[in-house]
Amino acid sequence: MAEGGSQEQSPVSGVAERYATALFELASEAKTVDAVAKDLDGFAAMIAESDDLKRLIESPAFSAQDQVSAITALTAKAGIAGLAANFIGFVASKRRLFALPGMIRAFRAKVAEAKGVVSAEVTLAEQPSAAQLKDITAALREVAGKDVDVSLKVDPAIIGGLIVKMGSRMVDASLKTKLNSIRLAMKEVG
Repeated sequence: MAEGGSQEQSPVSGVAERYATALFELASEAKTVDAVAKDLDGFAAMIAESDDLKRLIESPAFSAQDQVSAITALTAKAGIAGLAANFIGFVASKRRLFALPGMIRAFRAKVAEAKGVVSAEVTLAEQPSAAQLKDITAALREVAGKDVDVSLKVDPAIIGGLIVKMGSRMVDASLKTKLNSIRLAMKEVG
């Protein structure tokens, strides 16, 4: 069963990667990479904040025309124009909106790679202060040896500490993991 789950996800990531590569090449030719990245980040924030938009993107119940109409109105209202708006509309017309968040992540990764910036995902139990975020970013920059683009996730389930994913490396210094390790060790002793 676990294998089937990973196979189901790979086509989505493959689709996301292909679309993101095409968009990056177009944006590079047009010298609008930063503008497109900003617009896509804005749209990703809209998705994160709206359950209705998530439903529109994820549900197969909406027709392509319904999705295109809604997305066109939303991008116009949000001030997203040009290549980013055309791209999001194209994705909707191809019935691939479900993969849009993955496409946006893949596009961000391509921008970071082109700029020589390493991406890092940091998960904390609560929103860090500006000073804490600055310290985390500085520490990651020192480890990576180059600029680091930090994306934050807040997950109260980790109780405390943090989890850092940078490239293929992951450091799990969360309290939840430490407690689970202690529990496991106690079971083995008993």
